[in-house]
Amino acid sequence: MAASEAPWYLGWDFSTQQLKVIAIDEQLRVIYEDNIHFDKDLPEFGTHCGVHVHSDKLTVTSPVLMWVKALDMILEKMKSSGFKFSHVRAFSGAGQQHGSVYWKEGASQILKNLSPDLPLHQLLKACFSVSDSPVWMDSSTNTQCLSLEKAVGGAQNLANITGSRACERFTGNQIAKIYSQNPEVYVQTERISLVSSFAASLFLSAYAPIDYCDASLAGMKLEEGDIAISLGTSDTLFLWIKEPAPALEGHIFCNPVDSRAYMALLCFKNGSLIRERIRDDCASGSWDEFSKALKCTVVGNNGNLGFYFDVIEITPEAVGIHRFNRDNNKVPDFPKEVEIRALIEGQFMAKRIHAEKLGYKIMPRTRILATGGASYNKEILQVLSDVFSAPVYTIDTANSACLGCAYRAIHGLVAETSVSLVDVVKLAPEPRLVVTPTTGADQMYERTSSLFPGWITSCIKTAYERASTMPPQWVQTHSTRVQAMSVGFLSVISILDICRPATWLLIHMFTNHDAITAFSRADANLYQPLLKRYAELEQKILYSPVSSHLAK
Repeated sequence: MAASEAPWYLGWDFSTQQLKVIAIDEQLRVIYEDNIHFDKDLPEFGTHCGVHVHSDKLTVTSPVLMWVKALDMILEKMKSSGFKFSHVRAFSGAGQQHGSVYWKEGASQILKNLSPDLPLHQLLKACFSVSDSPVWMDSSTNTQCLSLEKAVGGAQNLANITGSRACERFTGNQIAKIYSQNPEVYVQTERISLVSSFAASLFLSAYAPIDYCDASLAGMKLEEGDIAISLGTSDTLFLWIKEPAPALEGHIFCNPVDSRAYMALLCFKNGSLIRERIRDDCASGSWDEFSKALKCTVVGNNGNLGFYFDVIEITPEAVGIHRFNRDNNKVPDFPKEVEIRALIEGQFMAKRIHAEKLGYKIMPRTRILATGGASYNKEILQVLSDVFSAPVYTIDTANSACLGCAYRAIHGLVAETSVSLVDVVKLAPEPRLVVTPTTGADQMYERTSSLFPGWITSCIKTAYERASTMPPQWVQTHSTRVQAMSVGFLSVISILDICRPATWLLIHMFTNHDAITAFSRADANLYQPLLKRYAELEQKILYSPVSSHLAK
């Protein structure tokens, strides 16, 4: 960069459905934004929402070369628009969590000797031992999760060590699956990257190391006491904490803003995709009509609420659509406007309830910082504010991961001089207040929250009925599916039938959450048979007619 040229900084985001880029100047003003939408701009790869869902409904992947070609395309778009690359002083990037890229033997030499005469996707087409990368939506590594937890003495021990229990989408379990099921592919692999380090490698022409922070929080100027919610393909809840207490639900990570603190995270798979489906079904594919439905229905939806899990959810581990009316009865459908509010209220109530189960409290000074595509929709944010009883703020761009990466690009140049990220982002615009809670909403949702246990119990009973099994007589709530599974086992219902219902599709969920673990220390003979039998039952459960139906 010439000395007379004003410095620019780029932020990249290799997300699930798009590749996005932002450029900022030294005053931290956004001067350029663009994106490549995988489904729309790269139809030759045949993805839906950026991924391939395989026939087992558990395996979910994305083509690696699609990501590479998207980079070719967006760089060409920037060049055609007259973007002055000579101004760029530094850039940084992020990628969807958990996705992994497998570089074939010899790929490093090809990376080092790239020709400017051909696009990257042509130069690298033979560089990957796995052409379709497993991504965060994958749920196919149950066996590997069980093995990992057993090796360290259980799910809670693993959470104490790493911040999380074993999760099917996590990269280590995905690698273990490839190692065990495709050893010849593993042997051909010379390097494994995360999506973020893979992207960095494309720019470096060499393998990049792995980073461990989340740039989106840097872009949102998160402060202690704030709650951040990313409303994207998945919905993610971030909470700033000082003293971590790892649990079986949720995750503990290092804090990307303050190295002395931690970040708790709750992830929900059924985010924008289910919102888009309900928009298409109930609002003629129009977000304007969707918003009108939220405005014309009352806070609390007259007691109507739903759980909408098109794919196996992470928190809680459930699948299926479950609707409840004001009389606490399960119903097959709602009017379109009621359906829309039931979805949005149900999503946000679940987030608050699960956060509070982990010990988090909404305080008078709590701010909610919203990002992601749905943060552009004021009516959706109004429901968020009402449910959490807190004001909701946004930043000027919904692409907070990109913006955070651009901030980190600046910080990377000065970090060795002890300049903090907080100092770097002082000039950045403050989050903008969008909505405040509706008067009386807290009392309305307090009543609705009290009905959650009854609704969950109904879901449990329905799941048993679908499995042609009588539900246990003493079923209570299933805060983490604890009481129902324990009572089911003690009522001499077979383990197979207990694992079949929708909320426990995999035996991994049974062995992790069964309350019997609480007293198995005193009577090991009671619980050990379950652990011994899981291997032989796993295949039956995964491929039983009931499980196959529920997975669909």
